[in-house]
Amino acid sequence: TIGRKVDLNAHDCYETLAHALEVMFLKASASSTSIRREKQQRSRLLDGSSEFVLTYEDKEGDWMLVGDVPWRMFLSTVKRLRIMKTSDANGLSPRYQEKNQKPKR
Repeated sequence: TIGRKVDLNAHDCYETLAHALEVMFLKASASSTSIRREKQQRSRLLDGSSEFVLTYEDKEGDWMLVGDVPWRMFLSTVKRLRIMKTSDANGLSPRYQEKNQKPKR
């Protein structure tokens, strides 16, 4: 396990956070040119096209998928981030569904 501190206030949305984490952990050997080009595309950590998914632990100790709640709500509840293999994150569900017992459509 590799850990890093991330200043969430340096980001204004999920996309910038995900891209920063991709650069930090997933694309350490990528050139700055390809990183700049990929910033214009949706993050693979958020769009489901990666073998990894971005998750977070909230203040209640529940693990959730990043992007399932509005950004400001995320900032007020996030305690820890984790990049997980998609196969390991299959049991995670958004807080909204758990609290309201209604699936998203």
